[in-house]
Amino acid sequence: MNRIWVIIPAGGRGQRFGGTQAKQYVPLRGQPVLVHTLNIFLRELRIAGVQLVLPEEDLHSGLWREWLGEQLALPLAPVSGGKQRADSVRLGLEALREAGAADTDWVLVHDAARPCLRREDLHILLDSLPASPQGALLGIPVADTLKREKDALSFGTVDREGLWRALTPQAFPLGALLAALRVAQEADSPITDEASAMELQGWRPRLIQGHGDNIKITLGDDLALAAAILAARDEEK
Repeated sequence: MNRIWVIIPAGGRGQRFGGTQAKQYVPLRGQPVLVHTLNIFLRELRIAGVQLVLPEEDLHSGLWREWLGEQLALPLAPVSGGKQRADSVRLGLEALREAGAADTDWVLVHDAARPCLRREDLHILLDSLPASPQGALLGIPVADTLKREKDALSFGTVDREGLWRALTPQAFPLGALLAALRVAQEADSPITDEASAMELQGWRPRLIQGHGDNIKITLGDDLALAAAILAARDEEK
């Protein structure tokens, strides 16, 4: 049976977030954002291992251990990331190969700054993999009216029929995703997520509807929203 691995690219500095500390290390309800994200997968029995990809300077300084906590048990040693997200994912895939992962194994790629992924959404995605030979990703149908902008003016309304917001995790076979990212790199093609790299190769991954509270922390206000989401879940338990 093919194993399932996870890559969490945390190689960026999150410049839009502001502050002196990278957003993945910012405290969220007493723990760094990245610890919340990691724990989602470290507690899932179907996951063979989690490959964390960190900024090169963080990895070399060793400060990441202090920031994330010495008690955090990672099954795989973190590796250095690249300039762009796609570079970090590619380096993570290469590290998994070196660790013994097979090209036919599944790899889930999840944003480091998405600490609110629901366990039920993760399970639905994992359950879908046997019937998703061309990959699968979480997403949400677009509900808002979309406007096309020019010079801060509305220049028209975009038809939202059939449009989805892509979320993470996104799941693909290791070898195919690595090859697609290498092709995109050589062609200098813009890659915004793993699905975009696979789509360029003709793949049509399955869209799995998730929940809108799987937010990505991008701006300072997002941190308070993530804290509220996690607090509400604790109250439900």
